[in-house]
Amino acid sequence: MSNKNSNTGFSHEKIETNNFLMIVLILVVVAFGGIVEIVPLFFQKSTTEPIKGLKPYTSLQLAGRNIYVREGCYNCHSQMIRPFRAETLRYGHYSVAGEFVYDHPFQWGSKRTGPDLHRVGGKYSDEWQRIHLANPRDLVPESLMPAYPWLEKTMVEAESMPASMRALRRVGVPYTDAEIASAAEDVKDKTEMDAMIAYLQILGTHLK
Repeated sequence: MSNKNSNTGFSHEKIETNNFLMIVLILVVVAFGGIVEIVPLFFQKSTTEPIKGLKPYTSLQLAGRNIYVREGCYNCHSQMIRPFRAETLRYGHYSVAGEFVYDHPFQWGSKRTGPDLHRVGGKYSDEWQRIHLANPRDLVPESLMPAYPWLEKTMVEAESMPASMRALRRVGVPYTDAEIASAAEDVKDKTEMDAMIAYLQILGTHLK
């Protein structure tokens, strides 16, 4: 009886001694588990609908966000506050999915070489942000953050903003034709420093 069972179907011995088969079955199980966890989220309003008062980024804020991603700020800074007392005491209200429905890609993460930036909007003045980005050690002597002085000298690529906003509209961000048409003009003569500050100052301000 045991010999018959061992020679038919996917016996433990057959799976454990066949590396290729083991890898395929592991991938199938992981994929199935991921689908079961992820797919239901697409049908939950709490993860697909914006919170009250949430608006898409302005052209200048969006330019700042693009720079934020380009410079790899997410490598050191999370934008996810977890629902634990230690987190909320330090950073403020925990993050909710409805705050990020217009973010593509969103900046959640666990890396915190520097502090979480989700609720940084309005915490410091524009001038503080400007000095901090130009040379962080002027304000925080022990800071490990690199300086970004070139942002003050580099102008925003205004001509790229309409295309960026049109691309976001295709994935659900409700930009109007008028907002897209004026996008380039809205960032005209603005530096990348201006854009980065505009982005930082809006982070986490929709939910208190």
